[in-house]
Amino acid sequence: MSSSMQSVLEVGRRRRRGRGAQQTGGKPVTRAMMFVILAVGAIVMLAPFAWLIRSALMTDAQIFINPPQWFPNPFAWENFPDALTAQPFARYFLNTMIIEVFVVTGTVLTCSLTAFSFARLRWRGRNVVFGILLTGVMLPYAVTLIPTFVGWAALGALDTFIPLTLPAFFAGAGGGVFNIFLFRQFFLTIPYEMDEAAYIDGANPWQVFLRIVMPLSKPVIVVVVIFTFIGVWNDFLGPLLYLTSSDNFTLALGLATFQSAYTAQWGLLMAASLMVILPIVVLFFVLQRYFVEGVTLTGIKG
Repeated sequence: MSSSMQSVLEVGRRRRRGRGAQQTGGKPVTRAMMFVILAVGAIVMLAPFAWLIRSALMTDAQIFINPPQWFPNPFAWENFPDALTAQPFARYFLNTMIIEVFVVTGTVLTCSLTAFSFARLRWRGRNVVFGILLTGVMLPYAVTLIPTFVGWAALGALDTFIPLTLPAFFAGAGGGVFNIFLFRQFFLTIPYEMDEAAYIDGANPWQVFLRIVMPLSKPVIVVVVIFTFIGVWNDFLGPLLYLTSSDNFTLALGLATFQSAYTAQWGLLMAASLMVILPIVVLFFVLQRYFVEGVTLTGIKG
């Protein structure tokens, strides 16, 4: 090998070593910066929740002390039992869970069936119909409030759970169009050859849906369940419109009533708010892995 060729190879080795050293030295710095940014963002996001916990364990005098203090001294643990006994939160919780069961069940059933038709069945004009369906996302919810309320009033369904639960069985509650979109996008990631093999073995579309598609769609089902559960749990406008009897109040509506009745007792209000938020936080952490997986996989195919 000539001396010129050796020099060229040596220069190449040096450049590669230089780039490797730069990359090795840059990765820890980049990761450190990323961790710092994420830590700052996490602190900013968690600060209101920490303030809520702190206020729930304080008396009114401690909450409004100046300068403010982060740690209660002493801890006002009595705020939690006092808040639970001040309003019938057990009844509110039961009403909310009744609505949750019906809405979550209806949403998963009808939205998955509709998405299966758009993603796995072959019929003329399905893409056009799906495009028209997506335009429903652009329709503001407030536009339909008055005609919907008038319709339920004409049916005599006011002060019942029917207006809050029945639309879910027609893909009309809890963001029905968006949930159909999530299901469809996930169904498109499942190989269609599995459907064809089942059809060759004599299966019908119902069997393909129940035995092949749905068992493989647990991540997106969890995502839709979480979205729907949180939507119903935090829904204030719906119960406010259709429920008038305090025996039918949900947690969101009962908390608002609690706030108006106990405006001066901020410690009790913070304790009640914390107890209402806590189930949602626990639900998210328990199903976090499925939630991230479902959101990621729904965008693989268009």
